[in-house]
Amino acid sequence: MYNFTDDCLIGIEMIDNEHRELFRIVNDIQNLLDSDANDKYDRSIEMIDRLKEYAKEHFRHEELYMESIDHPELELQKKQHSDFCDKINEADMTIAGSGQDEFLTDLLKFLVTWLYRHIIGSDLLIGKLRPVNERSQKIEFTDKYLTGISQIDEEHKELFRIIDNLYSVMNDDFIADKYDEIISLLEQLKNYTKFHFEDEEAYMKKINYKDLPAQQRAHEAFIARLDDMDLAHIDENQQDTLEELLEFLTEWLTNHILHSDKNIGK
Repeated sequence: MYNFTDDCLIGIEMIDNEHRELFRIVNDIQNLLDSDANDKYDRSIEMIDRLKEYAKEHFRHEELYMESIDHPELELQKKQHSDFCDKINEADMTIAGSGQDEFLTDLLKFLVTWLYRHIIGSDLLIGKLRPVNERSQKIEFTDKYLTGISQIDEEHKELFRIIDNLYSVMNDDFIADKYDEIISLLEQLKNYTKFHFEDEEAYMKKINYKDLPAQQRAHEAFIARLDDMDLAHIDENQQDTLEELLEFLTEWLTNHILHSDKNIGK
């Protein structure tokens, strides 16, 4: 069964409750897969229809909320929601041509991966991103980000250093074309983040940290968000990309350190 854990809470009651319902649907699909029924076709179609309708309503509510608070990632969220709906809308067209258990297994894998990554990688930032007029402000690594674990703290400082380099490129008016600098720093960020997450998870395994699975989901969501960046969009919207990337990095990383990583030290 898939649990809606505390790391998935974004702190907005309506959205959290609707996410819980999405997890209930996912678990109902898991129960159908695990059942001894010989023919699961009709129940599978019912589940897909239920998922379609609920997801559509949830995305509408979520987007209206984001619009009401002028959330800067509204357009990105709309695209992610649209991609999800397209994937689900294709599901009932393929079920007849494949084994039912295989179909349900593939559907579950997609749903679980998408939900965890979307909630932790995007929804957690709803209501937390800074106003547009503050988005270019530099952020410093201060004592409030210390976890008390020297290795992790030093690696966090390196991540802040990479963010500082992105900030410098964003504010350098003498670079006409920043594409190469952005791609180079993005690769540096991805490589170092993967290295850091491996170290952090190894430390958590060593101390039998109870929230390791939640941390792993958060790390996977972060990496997926970076891997999904559109290179063509970056090239055509270089300054906007830098602002959006810095905003995401700053808010995700600071929230993750303050609300997750500091608990490791405790």
